[in-house]
Amino acid sequence: MNRKRRTEVLIRSTSDSAKKLAAVIIGNYEISTLSEPSHGLVMIKVRETAQQQLFYLGEVFVTEARVKVAGQIGVGMVVGDQQELAYHLAIIDAAYAASLPETEQWSTYLLEEEQLISEQNIAEANRVYRTKVSFETMDV
Repeated sequence: MNRKRRTEVLIRSTSDSAKKLAAVIIGNYEISTLSEPSHGLVMIKVRETAQQQLFYLGEVFVTEARVKVAGQIGVGMVVGDQQELAYHLAIIDAAYAASLPETEQWSTYLLEEEQLISEQNIAEANRVYRTKVSFETMDV
């Protein structure tokens, strides 16, 4: 599982997945905080569909943290004011960068969480679809 996919699963998870996984690393390794969770703004880049040109849509408020675990730097960034989640994401990122043995066991857990998220998305789409209006039947 790549970094982007892993981070997306951890952010969208309804359980405290990031907290649980980071707790394993916190309990077994020394963690150096390079930058405390802090707020910032990030520009959102979007591709315009007609001429395929990039432009900046605007800014988004984020929380970012940086840590060092086993000699590897990890970065955690999340939309909104979620300092604890950003810190935990940074720890998990550093753990994967350092190829710690604990990370090998996380793959199946993350795949299960991804499946749960997918099922929740499908259920939500089905709830929304039931309220969809068919304009073709209104012409009768």
